Amino acid sequence: MTGFRPLRRARGTLACRALPLLAAALLLSSCESLLDTYEPTVAPSTRPQIVDEVQKDDPRAEMGAREHPRIVASYGGEYRDVKTEQLVARITGSLTIVSENPKQSYRITILNSPAINAFALPGGYVYVTRGLLALATDASEVAAVLSHEMAHVTANHGIERQQLEEQQVIETRVVSEILSSTIDGKQAIARQKLKLAAFSRNQELQADVIGVRMLGEAGYDPYAAARFLDAMGAYSRFNAVTNDSDPGLDFLSSHPTTPQRVELARRHARAFGMDGQVGDKGTDYFLNGIDGMLYGDSPQEGYVRGNVFLHSNLAIRFEVPQGFRIDNKAEAVMATGPNDVAVRFDLVDDNAGGSLTDYVASGWVTGLRPETIRSTLVNGMPAATARASADKWDFDVTVVRNGKKIYRFLTAVPVGDEADLVATSNRLRSSFRRMSPGETAALKPLRIRVVTVKAGETVQTMSNRMLGTDRKAELFRLLNGLPIGATLTTGQRVKIVAE
Repeated sequence: MTGFRPLRRARGTLACRALPLLAAALLLSSCESLLDTYEPTVAPSTRPQIVDEVQKDDPRAEMGAREHPRIVASYGGEYRDVKTEQLVARITGSLTIVSENPKQSYRITILNSPAINAFALPGGYVYVTRGLLALATDASEVAAVLSHEMAHVTANHGIERQQLEEQQVIETRVVSEILSSTIDGKQAIARQKLKLAAFSRNQELQADVIGVRMLGEAGYDPYAAARFLDAMGAYSRFNAVTNDSDPGLDFLSSHPTTPQRVELARRHARAFGMDGQVGDKGTDYFLNGIDGMLYGDSPQEGYVRGNVFLHSNLAIRFEVPQGFRIDNKAEAVMATGPNDVAVRFDLVDDNAGGSLTDYVASGWVTGLRPETIRSTLVNGMPAATARASADKWDFDVTVVRNGKKIYRFLTAVPVGDEADLVATSNRLRSSFRRMSPGETAALKPLRIRVVTVKAGETVQTMSNRMLGTDRKAELFRLLNGLPIGATLTTGQRVKIVAE
């Protein structure tokens, strides 16, 4: 959750619109690098071509240029690290030479997000998250993702897709805002997105085929595409929050089923040779490029440590009950727990400075029961609480004043689940407090650290060094592409998550 800008008040119904889609919210942010200034064995040019100059007369780039500032602003800024940017530039440069259009310029942005994602806009705007870089095990897997996105650019898929999206964007927004709190609403949104998926399925498969060809011709391991698709599927299962979604509504917007894509990628990779006998993985220079890269939440958004949320810039912390999952988003902190219990936490500027009971009653909560509004204290800070009901949900509303900010907790449970509503909201209120200067100074971000396996070390001993997760061995295997039962060898370089 961002600490440097006030969060906008939710439009209309905070209570009945915000909670039901908590687990589905996504977060991205970004960072760009110049591609033409880096070669692994050649000094940078003294007269590099600047992407803005190359693209200035490209009408396709105008569309990407219009969207780029919005993406950067909406997704929280850029992730900047010279060696990571150079790694991505090196890979992109080698792919450009063998692409469908070697003269195409690319503006590569590393998104400052733990999400596993990549996408492209018309004119050469390509985005990849640091979360995806963390999941990859070598340069060939990153090349597989970038070649796929570059194929969308050279085939002008982005322009075709945007034209269809523009026709449906208003209808989709209305559906999401009016119906998102019901199952029917979710399915209506899904149907809209599936229309786009049906339109783009052939484009995705075409980009896969072009991408594998680019991998092989650039000298990378062509089987990396299939391997990384498998890895993303495994991470998606690891990261799953609930199992109550309709399987037919998974991967709604663009991608065909993972087994289909994996088999297609393997089939086209065979044109270059047998798996394990062709192409370079680029493991060492890849690991060098991501060593020290930020992992998980950024300092500006606060940190999730198990069932605790902490924000050093705001100097606040709170806890959710055991068994809950916290998702730290740009617009709010979301938490989901058993029995469909959900929590939203955000903040607004306290410009008026009036009573908190008046603030609760000011109209931003639909279904508020005015007789339930109470003034109270939360760990010495002025606060107010209330109850609300809307649709099939009951809500506890808690607001706390700290300095010039009002912090807001909204806890939702299915109608009638009083026990869970009381237990969850009480835990939030009792644990919400200011952090001491010593606590904030000691709070450090997690990073990818590349370490060398010593004699006698095992998957278990290495995974014990992992921070930020209670499923240490499972995440360690995922980040290093290790199947269950795999062993480590002395001298092997592996990734761990540490401070």
